[in-house]
Amino acid sequence: MTQPAALLSGPIGVFDSGHGGLTILRALVDRLPGRSFVYLGDHAHAPYGRRDADDIYRLTVEAIDWLFRQGCPLVVVACNTAAAVALRRLQHDWLPVHHPHRRVLGVLVPMVEAITDVPWHVETPAPGLSPAPRTVGIFATAATVASRAYPAEIGKRAPHIRVVQQACPDLVPLIEAGAAREAIRPVVHGYVAALKAQLGGAEPDSVVLGCTHYPLVADLFGEVLAPAVRIISQPVIAADSLAGYLDRHPEFAAPAGPAPLRFHTSGDPAAVNASAERFVAADWIFRSA
Repeated sequence: MTQPAALLSGPIGVFDSGHGGLTILRALVDRLPGRSFVYLGDHAHAPYGRRDADDIYRLTVEAIDWLFRQGCPLVVVACNTAAAVALRRLQHDWLPVHHPHRRVLGVLVPMVEAITDVPWHVETPAPGLSPAPRTVGIFATAATVASRAYPAEIGKRAPHIRVVQQACPDLVPLIEAGAAREAIRPVVHGYVAALKAQLGGAEPDSVVLGCTHYPLVADLFGEVLAPAVRIISQPVIAADSLAGYLDRHPEFAAPAGPAPLRFHTSGDPAAVNASAERFVAADWIFRSA
């Protein structure tokens, strides 16, 4: 049975474990200025990157269910850890049973498409093609690295691409705590050095900042990567992907009237606002979820 279009009209939900998804939201607002958004940061349980898979799944389901209850017919999981660990299971097991007419998208799919130049629905390499080999470095949380989602999905579509992963377990806690850039710089430089060591000191052809927090310190990665290394911009790619999805699915209509932004946190709003103010607009104020 087709869902009436009016019931699919509502704000778009954006979910992350903390501040990182704000980098995605900023790109979404710029790309889709006529849309309303509700942002949820699960600061009370951040960071997700150190949690086990079942815990990440449970927290992700709870967050998405909360956004659905705020009237969001469509939610973007702007957290690589949740997208890599929980999203496929959630879409297969939970969503069809509990919210069959609503949709949940993640940031991992558009990144894999951008890296491989292959649409997500194509899971085998094109016959007869032998592209030149290249190396992609993935900087991500420990849970994302352990899931092997990036190398698995890239490998299906583009086996000529060598994927080297580097876990960055201390980076999200530092960013969430509002650490000074001078404290974050040596940590980032150390992770880049560790990835290069996996390559025998060579540079990758490109790198993915595979956590939505990492664009907040993208320049620190760039300080120790060669100028020729492409740093793939996740926020812009995610925004373009969502715009394309909405074009293909007009049933997710924008509500009539203004396009407000709402910000919620599972943590302490005062603490979250004090920490996030370096990264967001002055009127992006968090309230309790």
